[in-house]
Amino acid sequence: MNALSAIGMIALGSMGAASFYVPFKKVKVWSWESYWLTQGIAAWILAPWISALLTVPEGTLLTILSEAPTSSKWLAILFGALWGVGGLTFGLSIRYLGIAMGQSIALGFCAAFGTLIPPIVAGENLLQSTSGLLMILGVGVCIAGIAIIGYAGALKSKGLSEEERKAAIKEFALKKGLIIAFFAGVMSAAFSYGFEVGKPIDAIAIKHGTNPLFQSNPTLIFILTGGFATNFIYCLYLNIKNKSYKEYFSVPAQTLLNNLFFTFLAGVLWFLQFHFYGMGKSQLPASIAPFAWSILMALNIAFGNIWGIALNEWKGAGQKTMAILITGIIVLILSTFVVNLG
Repeated sequence: MNALSAIGMIALGSMGAASFYVPFKKVKVWSWESYWLTQGIAAWILAPWISALLTVPEGTLLTILSEAPTSSKWLAILFGALWGVGGLTFGLSIRYLGIAMGQSIALGFCAAFGTLIPPIVAGENLLQSTSGLLMILGVGVCIAGIAIIGYAGALKSKGLSEEERKAAIKEFALKKGLIIAFFAGVMSAAFSYGFEVGKPIDAIAIKHGTNPLFQSNPTLIFILTGGFATNFIYCLYLNIKNKSYKEYFSVPAQTLLNNLFFTFLAGVLWFLQFHFYGMGKSQLPASIAPFAWSILMALNIAFGNIWGIALNEWKGAGQKTMAILITGIIVLILSTFVVNLG
Protein backbone atom coordinates (compact mmCIF):
# COMPACT_ATOMS: atom_id res chain seq x y z
CA MET A 1 0.00 0.00 0.00
CA ASN A 2 1.37 3.44 -0.92
CA ALA A 3 1.53 6.51 1.30
CA LEU A 4 -1.39 8.18 -0.47
CA SER A 5 -3.73 5.28 0.30
CA ALA A 6 -2.57 5.25 3.94
CA ILE A 7 -3.19 8.98 4.28
CA GLY A 8 -6.61 8.39 2.68
CA MET A 9 -7.45 6.03 5.55
CA ILE A 10 -6.37 8.65 8.08
CA ALA A 11 -8.55 11.17 6.22
CA LEU A 12 -11.59 8.90 6.61
CA GLY A 13 -11.06 8.87 10.36
CA SER A 14 -10.52 12.59 10.34
CA MET A 15 -13.91 13.14 8.72
CA GLY A 16 -15.48 11.24 11.60
CA ALA A 17 -13.55 13.25 14.20
CA ALA A 18 -14.49 16.57 12.63
CA SER A 19 -18.14 15.52 12.41
CA PHE A 20 -18.67 13.91 15.82
CA TYR A 21 -19.92 17.05 17.57
CA VAL A 22 -22.63 17.72 14.95
CA PRO A 23 -25.12 15.05 16.22
CA PHE A 24 -25.12 16.76 19.64
CA LYS A 25 -27.15 19.55 18.08
CA LYS A 26 -30.03 17.07 17.85
CA VAL A 27 -29.91 16.15 21.54
CA LYS A 28 -32.89 17.51 23.48
CA VAL A 29 -33.21 18.59 27.13
CA TRP A 30 -30.02 16.91 28.38
CA SER A 31 -27.19 18.95 29.86
CA TRP A 32 -23.66 18.82 28.45
CA GLU A 33 -22.42 16.35 31.07
CA SER A 34 -25.28 13.96 30.33
CA TYR A 35 -24.78 13.71 26.59
CA TRP A 36 -20.98 13.78 26.89
CA LEU A 37 -21.07 10.77 29.20
CA THR A 38 -23.39 8.73 26.99
CA GLN A 39 -21.34 9.39 23.87
CA GLY A 40 -18.30 8.34 25.91
CA ILE A 41 -19.89 4.97 26.66
CA ALA A 42 -20.25 4.42 22.92
CA ALA A 43 -16.87 5.87 21.90
CA TRP A 44 -14.60 4.65 24.68
CA ILE A 45 -16.17 1.41 25.92
CA LEU A 46 -18.45 -0.22 23.36
CA ALA A 47 -16.76 0.77 20.07
CA PRO A 48 -13.17 -0.32 20.92
CA TRP A 49 -14.29 -3.72 22.23
CA ILE A 50 -16.61 -4.38 19.28
CA SER A 51 -13.98 -3.19 16.80
CA ALA A 52 -11.29 -5.40 18.34
CA LEU A 53 -13.57 -8.43 18.44
CA LEU A 54 -14.40 -7.99 14.75
CA THR A 55 -10.83 -7.43 13.55
CA VAL A 56 -8.70 -9.98 15.40
CA PRO A 57 -8.91 -13.72 14.66
CA GLU A 58 -11.96 -15.27 16.30
CA GLY A 59 -11.42 -16.31 19.89
CA THR A 60 -8.01 -14.62 20.27
CA LEU A 61 -8.86 -11.23 21.79
CA LEU A 62 -8.78 -12.28 25.44
CA THR A 63 -5.58 -14.23 24.80
CA ILE A 64 -3.95 -11.16 23.23
CA LEU A 65 -5.01 -8.97 26.15
CA SER A 66 -3.75 -11.45 28.75
CA GLU A 67 -0.40 -12.03 27.03
CA ALA A 68 0.31 -8.34 26.47
CA PRO A 69 3.01 -6.94 28.82
CA THR A 70 1.49 -5.59 32.04
CA SER A 71 3.65 -2.46 31.88
CA SER A 72 2.40 -1.64 28.36
CA LYS A 73 -1.21 -2.09 29.40
CA TRP A 74 -0.91 0.16 32.45
CA LEU A 75 1.07 2.81 30.59
CA ALA A 76 -1.56 2.82 27.83
CA ILE A 77 -4.26 3.30 30.48
CA LEU A 78 -2.22 6.08 32.13
CA PHE A 79 -1.72 8.02 28.91
CA GLY A 80 -5.35 7.37 28.08
CA ALA A 81 -6.35 8.95 31.39
CA LEU A 82 -4.16 11.97 30.66
CA TRP A 83 -5.71 12.18 27.22
CA GLY A 84 -9.12 11.87 28.92
CA VAL A 85 -8.53 15.20 30.62
CA GLY A 86 -7.72 16.66 27.22
CA GLY A 87 -10.71 15.00 25.59
CA LEU A 88 -12.96 16.35 28.32
CA THR A 89 -11.72 19.91 27.93
CA PHE A 90 -11.70 19.49 24.14
CA GLY A 91 -15.47 19.08 24.31
CA LEU A 92 -15.65 22.23 26.43
CA SER A 93 -13.47 24.17 23.96
CA ILE A 94 -15.92 23.37 21.15
CA ARG A 95 -18.78 24.27 23.48
CA TYR A 96 -17.35 27.76 24.07
CA LEU A 97 -15.61 28.46 20.74
CA GLY A 98 -17.57 26.42 18.20
CA ILE A 99 -16.44 23.56 15.99
CA ALA A 100 -14.21 25.59 13.66
CA MET A 101 -12.27 27.72 16.13
CA GLY A 102 -12.33 25.23 19.00
CA GLN A 103 -10.93 22.37 16.92
CA SER A 104 -8.36 24.56 15.15
CA ILE A 105 -6.78 25.81 18.36
CA ALA A 106 -7.02 22.64 20.44
CA LEU A 107 -5.87 20.37 17.62
CA GLY A 108 -3.07 22.76 16.68
CA PHE A 109 -1.53 22.34 20.12
CA CYS A 110 -2.31 18.62 20.00
CA ALA A 111 -0.48 18.24 16.68
CA ALA A 112 2.59 20.03 17.99
CA PHE A 113 2.93 18.32 21.35
CA GLY A 114 1.74 14.95 20.09
CA THR A 115 4.62 14.97 17.63
CA LEU A 116 7.16 16.13 20.23
CA ILE A 117 6.23 13.86 23.15
CA PRO A 118 7.46 10.51 21.78
CA PRO A 119 11.03 11.61 20.88
CA ILE A 120 11.42 13.59 24.11
CA VAL A 121 10.27 10.67 26.27
CA ALA A 122 12.57 8.39 24.26
CA GLY A 123 15.50 10.59 25.37
CA GLU A 124 16.25 12.32 22.06
CA ASN A 125 17.88 15.75 22.19
CA LEU A 126 15.90 17.70 19.61
CA LEU A 127 18.46 20.52 19.60
CA GLN A 128 21.21 18.27 18.27
CA SER A 129 19.62 17.09 15.04
CA THR A 130 18.17 18.72 11.94
CA SER A 131 14.95 16.77 12.33
CA GLY A 132 14.66 17.86 15.96
CA LEU A 133 15.20 21.51 15.10
CA LEU A 134 12.57 21.24 12.37
CA MET A 135 10.14 19.77 14.89
CA ILE A 136 10.73 22.72 17.22
CA LEU A 137 10.32 25.13 14.30
CA GLY A 138 7.06 23.39 13.43
CA VAL A 139 5.79 23.96 16.97
CA GLY A 140 6.66 27.65 16.66
CA VAL A 141 4.77 27.94 13.39
CA CYS A 142 1.88 26.07 14.97
CA ILE A 143 1.68 28.53 17.86
CA ALA A 144 1.77 31.42 15.36
CA GLY A 145 -1.21 29.90 13.56
CA ILE A 146 -3.06 29.53 16.85
CA ALA A 147 -2.40 33.18 17.69
CA ILE A 148 -3.76 34.28 14.31
CA ILE A 149 -6.94 32.23 14.73
CA GLY A 150 -7.33 33.58 18.26
CA TYR A 151 -7.08 37.12 16.89
CA ALA A 152 -9.76 36.30 14.31
CA GLY A 153 -11.96 35.08 17.14
CA ALA A 154 -11.39 38.30 19.07
CA LEU A 155 -12.37 40.36 16.01
CA LYS A 156 -15.47 38.26 15.52
CA SER A 157 -16.48 38.64 19.15
CA LYS A 158 -15.93 42.38 19.04
CA GLY A 159 -17.92 42.87 15.84
CA LEU A 160 -21.04 40.92 16.88
CA SER A 161 -23.82 41.79 19.26
CA GLU A 162 -24.53 39.44 22.17
CA GLU A 163 -27.57 38.09 20.32
CA GLU A 164 -25.54 37.39 17.18
CA ARG A 165 -22.88 35.55 19.18
CA LYS A 166 -25.47 33.34 20.84
CA ALA A 167 -27.15 32.65 17.50
CA ALA A 168 -23.90 31.29 16.03
CA ILE A 169 -22.56 29.54 19.17
CA LYS A 170 -24.97 29.28 22.08
CA GLU A 171 -22.38 29.52 24.85
CA PHE A 172 -19.63 31.50 23.07
CA ALA A 173 -16.94 32.66 25.54
CA LEU A 174 -13.64 33.65 23.91
CA LYS A 175 -11.25 33.95 26.88
CA LYS A 176 -12.54 30.89 28.68
CA GLY A 177 -12.57 28.94 25.41
CA LEU A 178 -8.98 29.85 24.49
CA ILE A 179 -7.62 28.77 27.89
CA ILE A 180 -9.53 25.50 27.75
CA ALA A 181 -8.48 24.85 24.14
CA PHE A 182 -4.79 25.27 25.04
CA PHE A 183 -5.07 22.84 27.93
CA ALA A 184 -7.11 20.43 25.83
CA GLY A 185 -4.52 20.39 23.05
CA VAL A 186 -1.57 19.75 25.35
CA MET A 187 -3.27 16.97 27.30
CA SER A 188 -4.85 15.36 24.22
CA ALA A 189 -1.38 14.85 22.81
CA ALA A 190 -0.94 12.06 25.38
CA PHE A 191 -2.99 9.84 23.08
CA SER A 192 -0.10 9.85 20.63
CA TYR A 193 2.24 8.36 23.22
CA GLY A 194 -0.44 5.88 24.22
CA PHE A 195 0.04 4.34 20.77
CA GLU A 196 3.82 4.34 21.28
CA VAL A 197 3.77 2.49 24.61
CA GLY A 198 1.17 0.12 23.15
CA LYS A 199 3.47 -1.21 20.43
CA PRO A 200 4.25 -4.42 22.40
CA ILE A 201 0.48 -5.06 22.50
CA ASP A 202 0.38 -4.57 18.72
CA ALA A 203 3.15 -7.15 18.38
CA ILE A 204 1.19 -9.72 20.41
CA ALA A 205 -1.86 -9.10 18.21
CA ILE A 206 0.17 -9.73 15.06
CA LYS A 207 1.69 -12.87 16.60
CA HIS A 208 -1.83 -14.26 16.96
CA GLY A 209 -2.62 -13.64 13.31
CA THR A 210 -4.18 -10.18 13.38
CA ASN A 211 -3.99 -8.31 10.08
CA PRO A 212 -1.38 -5.51 10.50
CA LEU A 213 -4.07 -3.04 9.41
CA PHE A 214 -5.88 -3.70 12.69
CA GLN A 215 -2.91 -4.33 14.98
CA SER A 216 -3.63 -1.30 17.20
CA ASN A 217 -7.27 -2.14 17.93
CA PRO A 218 -6.50 -4.15 21.10
CA THR A 219 -4.24 -1.29 22.29
CA LEU A 220 -7.14 1.12 21.87
CA ILE A 221 -9.10 -0.81 24.49
CA PHE A 222 -6.55 0.16 27.16
CA ILE A 223 -6.02 3.76 26.03
CA LEU A 224 -9.76 4.43 25.89
CA THR A 225 -10.43 2.71 29.21
CA GLY A 226 -8.16 5.29 30.83
CA GLY A 227 -9.86 8.09 28.92
CA PHE A 228 -13.32 6.91 29.90
CA ALA A 229 -12.40 6.77 33.60
CA THR A 230 -11.39 10.44 33.63
CA ASN A 231 -14.49 11.58 31.77
CA PHE A 232 -16.82 9.37 33.80
CA ILE A 233 -15.63 10.80 37.11
CA TYR A 234 -16.02 14.42 35.97
CA CYS A 235 -19.39 13.95 34.26
CA LEU A 236 -20.77 12.03 37.25
CA TYR A 237 -19.58 14.85 39.49
CA LEU A 238 -21.45 17.38 37.34
CA ASN A 239 -24.51 15.13 37.21
CA ILE A 240 -24.63 15.14 41.01
CA LYS A 241 -23.67 18.80 41.47
CA ASN A 242 -26.21 20.06 38.92
CA LYS A 243 -28.78 17.37 39.71
CA SER A 244 -28.75 16.61 36.00
CA TYR A 245 -28.69 12.86 36.67
CA LYS A 246 -32.50 13.15 36.72
CA GLU A 247 -32.39 13.91 33.00
CA TYR A 248 -31.69 10.26 32.17
CA PHE A 249 -35.05 9.22 33.63
CA SER A 250 -37.32 12.25 33.45
CA VAL A 251 -37.50 12.71 29.66
CA PRO A 252 -40.22 11.03 27.58
CA ALA A 253 -39.29 7.69 26.02
CA GLN A 254 -39.13 9.19 22.54
CA THR A 255 -36.72 11.90 23.70
CA LEU A 256 -34.59 9.31 25.50
CA LEU A 257 -34.32 7.18 22.35
CA ASN A 258 -33.53 10.28 20.28
CA ASN A 259 -30.78 11.33 22.66
CA LEU A 260 -29.27 7.87 22.88
CA PHE A 261 -29.24 7.53 19.10
CA PHE A 262 -27.51 10.85 18.45
CA THR A 263 -25.03 10.57 21.32
CA PHE A 264 -24.10 7.04 20.28
CA LEU A 265 -23.77 8.23 16.68
CA ALA A 266 -21.42 10.95 17.91
CA GLY A 267 -19.41 8.37 19.84
CA VAL A 268 -19.05 6.06 16.84
CA LEU A 269 -17.99 8.95 14.59
CA TRP A 270 -15.39 9.95 17.18
CA PHE A 271 -14.03 6.40 17.48
CA LEU A 272 -13.61 6.08 13.71
CA GLN A 273 -10.88 8.70 14.01
CA PHE A 274 -8.50 6.33 15.77
CA HIS A 275 -9.74 3.16 14.12
CA PHE A 276 -8.72 4.50 10.71
CA TYR A 277 -5.70 6.31 12.14
CA GLY A 278 -4.30 2.99 13.38
CA MET A 279 -4.95 1.42 9.99
CA GLY A 280 -3.34 4.27 8.05
CA LYS A 281 -0.32 4.59 10.33
CA SER A 282 0.42 0.87 10.04
CA GLN A 283 0.73 1.26 6.26
CA LEU A 284 2.77 4.47 6.08
CA PRO A 285 6.40 4.24 4.91
CA ALA A 286 8.88 4.27 7.80
CA SER A 287 10.09 7.75 6.86
CA ILE A 288 6.59 9.24 7.23
CA ALA A 289 5.08 7.11 10.02
CA PRO A 290 6.47 9.24 12.91
CA PHE A 291 4.45 12.17 11.57
CA ALA A 292 1.13 10.35 11.23
CA TRP A 293 -0.16 12.20 14.29
CA SER A 294 0.41 15.63 12.79
CA ILE A 295 -1.21 14.48 9.53
CA LEU A 296 -4.32 13.41 11.46
CA MET A 297 -4.53 16.70 13.37
CA ALA A 298 -4.05 18.80 10.21
CA LEU A 299 -6.87 16.94 8.49
CA ASN A 300 -9.06 17.30 11.58
CA ILE A 301 -8.50 21.05 11.49
CA ALA A 302 -9.40 21.26 7.81
CA PHE A 303 -12.59 19.22 8.11
CA GLY A 304 -13.54 20.92 11.37
CA ASN A 305 -13.45 24.32 9.72
CA ILE A 306 -15.51 23.08 6.80
CA TRP A 307 -18.18 22.11 9.33
CA GLY A 308 -17.83 25.42 11.13
CA ILE A 309 -18.47 27.36 7.94
CA ALA A 310 -21.35 25.04 6.95
CA LEU A 311 -23.00 25.56 10.35
CA ASN A 312 -22.71 29.37 10.06
CA GLU A 313 -20.50 29.68 13.13
CA TRP A 314 -18.71 32.61 11.46
CA LYS A 315 -21.90 34.19 10.12
CA GLY A 316 -21.76 37.97 10.48
CA ALA A 317 -17.96 38.11 10.63
CA GLY A 318 -16.46 40.68 8.24
CA GLN A 319 -14.21 39.95 5.28
CA LYS A 320 -11.13 41.02 7.24
CA THR A 321 -11.95 38.58 10.05
CA MET A 322 -12.53 35.73 7.60
CA ALA A 323 -9.28 36.50 5.79
CA ILE A 324 -7.39 36.39 9.10
CA LEU A 325 -9.13 33.13 10.07
CA ILE A 326 -8.22 31.46 6.77
CA THR A 327 -4.63 32.72 7.11
CA GLY A 328 -4.41 31.21 10.57
CA ILE A 329 -5.77 27.87 9.39
CA ILE A 330 -3.27 27.79 6.51
CA VAL A 331 -0.37 28.61 8.86
CA LEU A 332 -1.56 25.95 11.29
CA ILE A 333 -1.70 23.28 8.60
CA LEU A 334 1.67 24.41 7.19
CA SER A 335 3.19 23.85 10.63
CA THR A 336 2.58 20.12 10.22
CA PHE A 337 4.46 20.15 6.93
CA VAL A 338 7.42 21.86 8.64
CA VAL A 339 7.39 19.10 11.26
CA ASN A 340 7.11 16.47 8.54
CA LEU A 341 10.33 17.70 6.95
CA GLY A 342 12.09 16.26 9.96
